[in-house]
Amino acid sequence: MNFLTAEWRKLVMLNYLVEPELLQPFVPYGTELDYWNGKLHVSLVGFMFLNTKVLGIPIPFHRNFEEMNLRFYVRYKHGDEWRRGVVFIKEIVPKFMISFVANTVYGEHYETLPMNHLIEKRAENLHVEYHVKKMGRWHKIIVDAPDKLHKIEPGSEVEFITEHFWGYTKLNDKKTSQYEVGHPTWDFYEVNNYQLDGDFTQIYGKEFDFMNQQPDSVFLAEGSEIFVKKGERIG
Repeated sequence: MNFLTAEWRKLVMLNYLVEPELLQPFVPYGTELDYWNGKLHVSLVGFMFLNTKVLGIPIPFHRNFEEMNLRFYVRYKHGDEWRRGVVFIKEIVPKFMISFVANTVYGEHYETLPMNHLIEKRAENLHVEYHVKKMGRWHKIIVDAPDKLHKIEPGSEVEFITEHFWGYTKLNDKKTSQYEVGHPTWDFYEVNNYQLDGDFTQIYGKEFDFMNQQPDSVFLAEGSEIFVKKGERIG
C-alpha cells in the first residue's frame, strides 16, 4: 500500500551546476553522486501539493499546500540495477504536521515556514510564483512560460531532472533511508522569463550563495498524480 498519494503540479525547477565538494557531506551512505553529461546539478524546486492522502485517508486542512525544496541527484546499486534518486537538503512547507510526519517517518529535513503562491494565465503565458517567508522577508521564485506543453526527450536535461524515482535520506554515516516515488513521465513548459526575489542564503545557508545568481537552466513541469512508498533502511 502507498504511504502517501497526491498530485504534484506546476513544478518550477531552477538548476545550478556545482562542484562535488559542496554536496559530499550530504551524500547518503551507499549512494554516489549522479551526473548528467559530466554535470552535477542542484535544483531549487517550487510546486503545489494537491489532494494529499496518507494511507488513503485525506487529512483535514492538510490536502493542498505549497512546497519548496533544494535537492540533488544520486544513484544506488541495488543488485544489478542502478536506482536513480533524489536527496533533499531541505524541504519547506507551510503545514507543521507535514513536516512532523516526513521528518519522523523518513528522517527528512522539513522546515515549516509561511508560504503562498500565485498561478494564473496571462494572455498566452502561464505565470507561476512560489513564496517563502523567513527572517521577516519574502523569498520568491517567479517564472513565465508560453502555455504550450512539450514532451520530454529521452536523454535530455529535463528528463534527468524529473525522472528520478527514489528518495534517499542520510540518517547517519552508516545508515540511509530509501523510499520509492512513482509518477508518469511529465510534460513541461519552456520558460521564457524568470526572477529570483530575496536572499536564499537566509533559507539554505551561506554555502549556497550561488542560488542568488543566474541558474544554468529553468523549466516548468506540469506534474501529475504521484505516490510515495514507505521507507526502508540501507546499512
